This record gives sequence, structure tokens and C-alpha cells, in this order.
Amino acid sequence: MTTANHPRRQGREAVLQALYATEITGEDRAKVLQDILARRPYDDKMKQFITTLFDSAIDHKDWCEGQIKSRLNNWEFGRVALLDRLLLVVAISEIHFIDDVPPKVSISEAIEIAKQYSTEDSAGFVNGVLDNVYKSMANSAKETTS
Repeated sequence: MTTANHPRRQGREAVLQALYATEITGEDRAKVLQDILARRPYDDKMKQFITTLFDSAIDHKDWCEGQIKSRLNNWEFGRVALLDRLLLVVAISEIHFIDDVPPKVSISEAIEIAKQYSTEDSAGFVNGVLDNVYKSMANSAKETTS
């Protein structure tokens, strides 16, 4: 359920759906994106957001998965639910590669989407991984300015 308070949530959900479709079907990314954009009447600004976030998530998927793997304590990456993994890829891509969204917004949105679409434990898991990603990013920024 998308709320009016989060106008980009529909876009994030569309990107998650597109990544899931790409993962499950193996379809060409351009076709999947075209199909997702045709499902709803998005305005041009939202289409651009969806396209940019989807492309970023696809282009940086391996790097994002490396970020996830490095933060799993006593847990195998292969055991992470596909939906949680893809949601983390979307959020990490948004945090690192989409400049106009504050990281805390990306994290909050990912947690809310996890609550809606994944398991009971997913929101806490997603929060833990993304909080760690954000803290690492903040620490790196401090080191480069010191």
C-alpha cells in the first residue's frame, strides 16, 4: 500500500518488481523496464526516477551484493531471501548512486517495503544491513575530509 507521504515509494516498489522479474525470468533489462513502466501511468519525473534507480541497481548489483555479504555475521549470502537481497540492492544503489535522496530516507523506505512484502524478520534484517552501510559511508566521508 503506497501512502501519499512517500511519493517515490511506488517507484521503489516498481524497481523491486523489475529486479525480481529480471532475476526470475532472465528477460532483457530493457524489456523488463518497459513492461514495468507500462503497468501504471507514471509522470515523466517518476519514470526518470524508476529508470535511473533500476539502471543503477542492475549496473552495480555485484558491488551492492558485496556490500551485503561483508555485513552478514554468521549467515550465508545464499540463505538471504531473494526479495530481501533485491530490496537491499535497490536501497544500497539509492544510497550510493542517487544524489537527490538522503540516505536515511532510502533506509526508511526499504524498511517499510520489507514490512509490506517480505517476512516478519525482514524489516529488522534490512535495517541492520543498511544502517551498517550508512555508518561505513559516513565514516569514509569523515576520513576523506580529515
